[in-house]
Amino acid sequence: MTIHCAPRPGSLAALTVGLLLVTALPGAAMADPGSDPLPLGPETLNESRATRTLEPGVTLTTITRGHADPRAVWTVEVAITAGPGSPDPDAPPAAIADEPSARTTADRLRQADLEPRVERVATPPVADAGGELGFRVRVGEVATKAEADALRARVAQAGFGGASIYTGWDGEADDTADSTGPWRIQVLTIDPRVFRGSLGATYGPDLERRETTSALARRSGATAAVNAGFFVFDPAAGAPGDPAGAGVYDGALRSEPIAGRPVLALSADAGDTRVLRLRWRGSVIAEGSELRLDGLNRAPGLIRNCGGFDDRPTTLPLHDVTCTDPDELVAFDGSYGARTPAGPGAEVVLDRQGRVTEIRTERGVAPPPGGRTVQATGSQADQLLAIARIGRVLSVRARLVDENGRQAALTPGATVVNGGPELVRDGALHATPAADGMLHPGGPSFYYGWVHKRHPRTIAGVDAHGRTVLVTADGRSLDSMGLSISEAAAVARALGLRSALNLDGGGSTTMVAGGRVVNMPSDATGERPVGDALVVLPRRH
Repeated sequence: MTIHCAPRPGSLAALTVGLLLVTALPGAAMADPGSDPLPLGPETLNESRATRTLEPGVTLTTITRGHADPRAVWTVEVAITAGPGSPDPDAPPAAIADEPSARTTADRLRQADLEPRVERVATPPVADAGGELGFRVRVGEVATKAEADALRARVAQAGFGGASIYTGWDGEADDTADSTGPWRIQVLTIDPRVFRGSLGATYGPDLERRETTSALARRSGATAAVNAGFFVFDPAAGAPGDPAGAGVYDGALRSEPIAGRPVLALSADAGDTRVLRLRWRGSVIAEGSELRLDGLNRAPGLIRNCGGFDDRPTTLPLHDVTCTDPDELVAFDGSYGARTPAGPGAEVVLDRQGRVTEIRTERGVAPPPGGRTVQATGSQADQLLAIARIGRVLSVRARLVDENGRQAALTPGATVVNGGPELVRDGALHATPAADGMLHPGGPSFYYGWVHKRHPRTIAGVDAHGRTVLVTADGRSLDSMGLSISEAAAVARALGLRSALNLDGGGSTTMVAGGRVVNMPSDATGERPVGDALVVLPRRH
């Protein structure tokens, strides 16, 4: 991507989300990101910042704020079974439910000599959600996790599921202003006026093999790196490591976007960073016949985070859900892996010129060097076989389009990684978890666990000076509480971001600087292998 004074129609530079770029005089000094205190807890909390330069134009700021909250305790959050007042009495146990179901669960716990409490849960308002979520049931208020685990065992004996929870990880509407933390946040700032390296994204040896962010940083020789987009984690949901949404690497589209969910788009010189909402159109064309592509470099029939064509149960984004479609056409290239997914259907092998060299009635083959394959399942198999002939040229086309259907041209070095929800637009809070699939139909428990509660988060965006800003917030520990989505949006705006979105978080949240991990990844097993990472590369002499 390149920013032009008069952007070419259809280029990524021409797609806008109200991003304000302010031109500074060459050599002018820039203030540290967000010099105002972070909007976390009372204004009187202590906050410290330490900034160091990693290379010209690249700085790392570590922010610590607050202290252990004396009110925070360990407790057991009980899985609530549907009660007689539930609209769905066969619903599985949930963290949040209607009040009659919560009170029925509490009554049963009392019969087991436990002392539950039923709590109303309100979630902070955001752009498209907020308000009362429902009721939860908790047991105990103890000082240690060991004590909570002992209570959890008694809850299990009473026939209920449950989890040991630290109340400092709650994200209640009244907790945001009162909690004392602590929080630990890392801010990586890339200033294109000074930076002479390159900014992009990378993945492992191929899309289906995950690697840690630190390994991806070492492999690419990066000065700094953060984890990037959501990816397939469970083999039952597709190929582990495959981006669960858009993926453009060095100008090449490798993974299709999800039904208009937000993405982070970057130019190699860090001079054009944007949060966009993109869709795509793909097809296979042969002598006047055209078939619509359903996907790129992913397991046919499995659409992680949904948002494709003719998917079940929905064609809208639905986060952490794998939609299905038995009739799909998916194109592969050498970036996918050693072999394409195996199974029934059809597969056509194409050489560098797009000529058909092999027609298969079973799927699963090694993509040819420089060539590609096209797989079809269900009814699409007959459609593909009908247009494939040995020696015939099949043209595989895929393009990104904006919300108005205009084509977005990808220039060499352009990067796009998936994310969601959006957090900041035009410098104002604009978190959109409902639009981006985090509000699941049938109940608020997913929203409660994913959006409302505090977790490690990775945030990316651009500030008013055109600087790319990458943020990690540690969480799921007693040393750093993490952020809810509403808090993530508030932090992004406080750091001066004009546009921002949430990237993959939780155990994936990792920042690397100077060859070492500088945050505290939350998985008990250590740093998590991820699908891709954003990398800041030094200038090549």
